[in-house]
Amino acid sequence: MNKPLESLPEEKQQYLRSRTDKYFSKTREIVERFGDKTVSYGVFMRRGVLCAVNPAIEILRQYYPASQRAAAPLKITRLCEEGAFVPDQKPLFTYTGSFAALAELETLVLQRTGVACVSAYNAFKMAMNLKKVAFIDMHARHATGDDFSLLAAYGAAVGSRMAKLSGAVGFVGSSQDLTAQFYGQERGIGTMPHGIVGYAGSTLRAAQMFVETHPQDNLTVLVDYFGREFADSLEVCRWWYNDYLPGDRNGTRQLALRLDTHADRFAEGLNYDKSVEIVVNWLHVPNEYEAVRYVMGEEAFDADSLNITKDRVRRVLFGTGVTVASVIQLRQTLDAAGFNACRIVGSSGFNLFKCKMFANARAPLDVVGTGSFIPETYSDTFATADIYMYDGEFNIKLGREKPFQGLKP
Repeated sequence: MNKPLESLPEEKQQYLRSRTDKYFSKTREIVERFGDKTVSYGVFMRRGVLCAVNPAIEILRQYYPASQRAAAPLKITRLCEEGAFVPDQKPLFTYTGSFAALAELETLVLQRTGVACVSAYNAFKMAMNLKKVAFIDMHARHATGDDFSLLAAYGAAVGSRMAKLSGAVGFVGSSQDLTAQFYGQERGIGTMPHGIVGYAGSTLRAAQMFVETHPQDNLTVLVDYFGREFADSLEVCRWWYNDYLPGDRNGTRQLALRLDTHADRFAEGLNYDKSVEIVVNWLHVPNEYEAVRYVMGEEAFDADSLNITKDRVRRVLFGTGVTVASVIQLRQTLDAAGFNACRIVGSSGFNLFKCKMFANARAPLDVVGTGSFIPETYSDTFATADIYMYDGEFNIKLGREKPFQGLKP
């Protein structure tokens, strides 16, 4: 019988063994009893993603025992650079070392792979669709805790960095201090939730309270609480530009208005027909039918014979909630009153599809606040690791040979 693996400090052992799948712990015990081998793992996903595997690699480095490093050194091989697109079934990275030491790490490695990689892909695509729009990471309320938040934000930052290399503004900050570091910030950014507007009793008073309490900050005002998106926006702008800003010594702070109209109603004064009119005029097309065709593109429009995607596009363009029509209406309302400097922030359901449709419609957004880069279908995040070599000999379960063919330890 081999000597049991003297692997990790007690606190690390407890952390690892309380979180790994039990069959991995039993595997370690079997290998310790019958003899260790050097094994090579490959990690891959079943959908295309952007590579964002630093958190997974870091867990290997932290928990691979020092006692094994001489006899069976840990070797990690990146097969893709961080931020590179990786097709489905292609390994992202491999790692080689003691089977006894690595068996229990598989759960933790896979937990830290999928969410980050899918978030990176979605954030990249969103930022590339709206290249001139700044994004704020607001996923925190949808996360399950710190681990999820850190992985999703790390992934979004990787995707954003790749988009910036292609000329996009990308993600500029996070709504929470915990993840601000990934966007080059010391702390989170944001101004007000709906609750403070209700507390203040009016949208204008909420803005004034914020400025009195945080006089050095830029101001972003939620304008949908009372269903007076356009009237309240004008009231806030008149106060800000005519009364408040002229008395500010620096006069450098910016005002933004945030549309977050929920999906159960139209923005102030709009209905479906009015929304169609706004978008049709904006796109310079003759009717609703041609507006949808314009935004979808000719091939996608013709291919959608069941009208499934067309109906989704109609909701984004003309429906309830924050739509292309409501953003156009707000921009035109502000510009007509001379408030061209005021920026517009859109939030509420800005996933990859909505961002693409807003981009195709040339919607006049300046900023998007969104958490919808996190995976819509959680099964998309399921990563897999397979052992493909034992003591340097290729050996993998039947049917899984192709992704690992030709890989070396």
